Amino acid sequence: MAQRCDVCGKGPAVGHRISHAHNVTTRRWLANLVSMRAKIGRSVKRIRVCTRCLKAGKVTKVV
Repeated sequence: MAQRCDVCGKGPAVGHRISHAHNVTTRRWLANLVSMRAKIGRSVKRIRVCTRCLKAGKVTKVV
């Protein structure tokens, strides 16, 4: 499953892991995603949302 937010499209960021001996290997920073039920239009769907969108109120939660 793709590590991507369904609201803003934020995905993994890519960079380097650098050791003390300056050995460089690639690494990924994954987005902080939460699986939740959200109201989209008139229907209720289960989507994966990053916590930044959830905190900003871009998603309507279903209780």
